[in-house]
Amino acid sequence: MKILFTYLLLLFTTAIFSPYIILAKDTTPKAMLAQKWEPGVNVSGWLMSEKFDGVRAYWDGKQLFSRSGLVFHPPLWFTEGFPSFALDGELWIGRERFSDTLSIVRKKKPHDGWADIRFMIFDTPEIPGGFEQRIRTAQEWFKVSPSLYAVVIEQEICQNEKHLLQRLKEIESLNGEGIILRKPGSSYINRRSNAMLKVKSFSEAEAVVVEHISGSGRNKGRLGSVLVELLDGKRFAIGSGFSDHDRNNPPTIGSLITFKHYGFTESGIPRFATFKAVRVDY
Repeated sequence: MKILFTYLLLLFTTAIFSPYIILAKDTTPKAMLAQKWEPGVNVSGWLMSEKFDGVRAYWDGKQLFSRSGLVFHPPLWFTEGFPSFALDGELWIGRERFSDTLSIVRKKKPHDGWADIRFMIFDTPEIPGGFEQRIRTAQEWFKVSPSLYAVVIEQEICQNEKHLLQRLKEIESLNGEGIILRKPGSSYINRRSNAMLKVKSFSEAEAVVVEHISGSGRNKGRLGSVLVELLDGKRFAIGSGFSDHDRNNPPTIGSLITFKHYGFTESGIPRFATFKAVRVDY
């Protein structure tokens, strides 16, 4: 009950006090979301690309929004040359730098930190036609109007499951997150779709921070780990995945965090849990 109350309190508080959440009622993009790929599902001939571990962003022709409708505030030079049609993608710095990306894009005023960000584009939602036609539209636009900060993600044809898993292994060896598969000729659908599949070795979940645990050794005097609680009431500690900045400025007690894990123990505790980010949209 305690964890459920915390979730409800977070939602109620932001709904009352955050102008951004009020704004999101009218501006929330209806994004296409991926289903999870299951072994044995035939994806031969599908298009695949690296799944970038960034912050989802939607360009409506004038502004950048988060998936939940929050307005991003990049400098004008960041979006210079962007088209008048919509773009869907990820704001990204590099592999295993999600927290750094988040710390830049969450600020409410334009700043020079955006120079490190790249908008990794994977679709043009409002362009008619199948996926190949839509992504070609973005490629053609930026070929004529190049941008230092926009990258149209390259697509590769998946030969078979063996090819898919080999590519996944290569990406994960570089500390990448995984792969996104797109069904040829598929439409952009404003909901979760089985024409867009995500492939990765780990899962993600959320938990509420209930306690800070002091560190030792190089982390003496700052955060060592956090004790978190799942929706079902199970508690466990997460000590990896934190940057130096995170350890000096730990997630607040009561905040909702996202973490990665590799399945569960027999007692229902996530295996090898690793901190990813604070859910700022709450």
